[in-house]
Amino acid sequence: MAEPTLLAPAPETPPAQAKPKWYRRPWIVPLFVIVGLFVAARLPSYLTFDTGDSLVELQEAFPETHYLMLTGHILFGSIAIITCSLQVWPWLRQHHPKVHRISGRLYVFAGVVPSGVFAMIVAVMSVIGPPGKIGNLIGASLWFLCTFAGLVAARRRRFQEHRRWMIRSFALCTSIVVNRVWLVVFLFGLMPFLDGYYGGDMDALIEDAAVASIWTSWIVNLMIAQWWLDRKPKRGKRAAPATKVAVAA
Repeated sequence: MAEPTLLAPAPETPPAQAKPKWYRRPWIVPLFVIVGLFVAARLPSYLTFDTGDSLVELQEAFPETHYLMLTGHILFGSIAIITCSLQVWPWLRQHHPKVHRISGRLYVFAGVVPSGVFAMIVAVMSVIGPPGKIGNLIGASLWFLCTFAGLVAARRRRFQEHRRWMIRSFALCTSIVVNRVWLVVFLFGLMPFLDGYYGGDMDALIEDAAVASIWTSWIVNLMIAQWWLDRKPKRGKRAAPATKVAVAA
C-alpha cells in the first residue's frame, strides 16, 4: 500500500542572506563622527586641572571639588560613550564577538559605573535649580538600571532581552550629546519671551532652557529607543514553504 503524505511546515530557519558590509550601515559613520567630535570638544577642558577651563558654572563655595567631580564624570563618560558606540555596531558584534564582549565590560565597569556615580554627585552639586537636579538624577538612575538589567540578561544568556536593555542604555548614554541640541532649540524658542515674560533676565531664560533640555534629552531618546524596539517588521515576507513528511500507513 502506498504511503500517504502530509504537508507540514518547514522548520523556522530563515534563508541565508548576505550580511551588509560594515560601511553600509548608514548611521555608523555619523555616529562615530558625532561622538568623536563631542569627546574632543568636552574632554580637554577637564584634563588641565584648571577650574577656569570648566565649561559649566561651578559652585562658588567649593569650585575645586565641583571641578574634580566634573572631571571624573566626563573622563569616564567619554569611555562610556565610545564603548557604547562600539556595542551597537552590528559588524563588530557579528565578526568580532570577543571584542564586543570586552568593550561591553569596559562600557559597564569603566564607563557607566564610575561616570554614573560622578553624574549623581555633580547633579546634586550643580548650580542649577531643583527641577534640573531632579532631571539629571532620574536620567543617571535610569542609565544605571537599564545597563545592569542588560548585564544580568547577558549573564543569563537571554540575548534578546539583553539587546533591548542595552539599546535603552545607549539612548540614555547619548542623551548628553542631544542635550546640547535641545538646549539650542529651547534658547531660540524662548528668545521671543525675553523682554516680556522674563523681563530682560537672560540668566533666567538660559536656566529654563537648560532645565527643559535636561528632561527632554533623555525622555525623547528613550521614546525613540522604545519605538525602535516595538516597531513592526516589514510586511511582504513570504511564509516558509511546506514540505512533505512521510507517514507510515
